[in-house]
Formats: sequence, C-alpha cells, structure tokens
Amino acid sequence: MKKTIALLATAFALMLALVSCNTATTQVGIVLPTKDEERWIQDQTRFADALKTAGISAEVMFSEKDSAKEKANVETLITKGIKVLVLCPVDSASAAAAADAARAKGIKVVAYDRLITNTDAVDFYVTFDSFNVGAAWGDYLVSQATGKNQNLYLYAGAASDNNAFIFFEGAWSKLQPKIADGTFVVVNSTEAVALKDKAQLTRDEEAAIIGQVTTNWNPADAKSKAEAHLTASKPAQKGDVFILGPNDQTARAIADTFAADKDVKSYKITGQDADKASIQYIIDGKQSMTVLKDTRTLVADAIKAAITFSKGETPAQTKTYNNGKIDVPAAPSDVVSVTKDNVKAAIVDSGYYPATDFTGL
Repeated sequence: MKKTIALLATAFALMLALVSCNTATTQVGIVLPTKDEERWIQDQTRFADALKTAGISAEVMFSEKDSAKEKANVETLITKGIKVLVLCPVDSASAAAAADAARAKGIKVVAYDRLITNTDAVDFYVTFDSFNVGAAWGDYLVSQATGKNQNLYLYAGAASDNNAFIFFEGAWSKLQPKIADGTFVVVNSTEAVALKDKAQLTRDEEAAIIGQVTTNWNPADAKSKAEAHLTASKPAQKGDVFILGPNDQTARAIADTFAADKDVKSYKITGQDADKASIQYIIDGKQSMTVLKDTRTLVADAIKAAITFSKGETPAQTKTYNNGKIDVPAAPSDVVSVTKDNVKAAIVDSGYYPATDFTGL
C-alpha cells in the first residue's frame, strides 16, 4: 500500500511538473456539476492551485445539477473564446448538446470524471477507472463475509450518470459469484435476485437493478430508500449486514439509517471520494471503507490534456470508452481503497488531507 501511494504521489508530481513547464496562456473553460457536494468543491480548489502553477487562463463554473444551466454555462464560455472545454456533466446524455455546441466552434471537449454520451463531440475522457472503483467495493465486502446467507443490500448512483453503471458493473463482477454460491443473499432488489446466476449483465439488466436501488447521488434519497428497505425487511434479513454504498455522502446517510435500526447488529458499508466526513466516519468505525480518487491526479490529467490539445497534439490513450456514438479515448487513473487499517498512510501521509482535520487518528 505504501508503494502504491508513493507511486501515485510521484506520478502527480511528474504531471504537475509537466504542465508547469508550459507557461503559454491556454484558455480553458471548466464546468462542474454542483457546489453542494464536498467532492466538487475539492476539484475546484485543486483546479485553482494547479492552474496557477501551470500559468493557464481558465474559468470554473458550476451547473447546480441543472442540465439547462450547464448548457448556458458552456455557451457563456464559448463567447469568451475558450479553446478547450473541460465538462463534468450533470446528465451524461443531456450534456451532448453542450458538447455539440462547443465542437461547432472548433473547441476541444474533454469529458471530466463522467462520460458525455450519445455524441461524437468528445475528444478525450479524463477519469479514474470506474470499473475498478466498483471492483474495490466488491472485493472489500467479499473479504469481510464468512459462511452463507449473509444479508446484502445494494445501492447505486444516479441512472442518468454513465459512471453509476460502470461502478455497478465492477461491483457485480466481484459480488455475483458470491451471490450465486449463497454467500450473499440480496435483500432489497428482486431484479438482482432474478439475475443472480448471470455473471455479465446487459445495460438494460443493470438499469433494472439500478432502478430499484438508485440513490440519485442524493443523501436524502439514500436515507429514504434505506428506511423503506428496512421497514420492508424481516428481522432475519437484518442482523449482520453488508451494504454496497455508492459514494460517501449517500453511504453516510445509509449507514446512519442502518445504525438506528434496533434489529441491525452490525454493518459493513462501502463508499468513494474520501470525503473528510467519511474519513472521520472510518476512523470512528461508522463507515467501513472508501475509495480514494485523488483529485490532484485527475485535475493534473485534465490540464495536461488541455495543454496537449492547445498545441495541436493528441493526448496519449490507454483505453477507450464507448459513449453510444464513438469510442472515446482515455487514460484512466488508478484508485486506492481506504480502510481504518491504512487511513493514515493513504490520506495523511500522502498529503491529501492534514492530520489536524480529524480526531482519533
């Protein structure tokens, strides 16, 4: 684990050094989905720090979870003469119109963290390996399970976010064999139960499961859904439970709901984004794990791609993602699983957050 963290830190330093070597002004427009989640405020801060170092002229705008505002933001940036658009869509499909508008003006479009779908106007995709995020969740839950008939509750992100499907696909790749052999019993999705013997799901089959367990990336929705599932469950379907939590905000809401149920003796729950609140939850034993997607790396990748495009060159790719229209080139970054055992090394020693942000570390 220490070696992995050291490699990530080295890679980040090298990428930042690369972008800082280019002092020519590059006009970049950056559109993020909302200010209401800690994750995107982190990204804004990382962008501000890295852009200043790189000598890049850029503007960051927020869409406040509104696709219409997102398109208006992009149109505003187009009128300001940007050369590269870095866009994290509110809705993967709806964002196609904004990407098309930018492409029509000769602007390079970089999808950031979430893929823009159903358009050929995407030049590059900057992302973490979303499949590996879900696989890390599955690996963790499998590692904690012993015996048979362990109660498993599934939750997912928003059906409008293409990443939610990739996360779920990664998790299913690890959980399905253990559902099929009886280690886990899915409590809250009849669709998942019906498909328990199928290792690879179609998009429609994934959608059927996600439709039953979506949180819409919203803690209030997650809490409401968890309450409904617990109300519908029998005491035998509680006890010691395993929970697939899709991100940290929703995981905390789900965890608090399960903790308040007198029939739940213990729970193991996953997450992602390494929110400060969830790191504290992990230290306190209220959340089991999170997946660290180091936003410093993602931001550096986005700036590197913008500079490469501004030179008339094409960023190096290691993988492609089909968005329904084209195979979008990408070079996904690695992720790190964080539990109570390695939280100090992964979060504090790596410089992601200072130790003073937490108690009981």
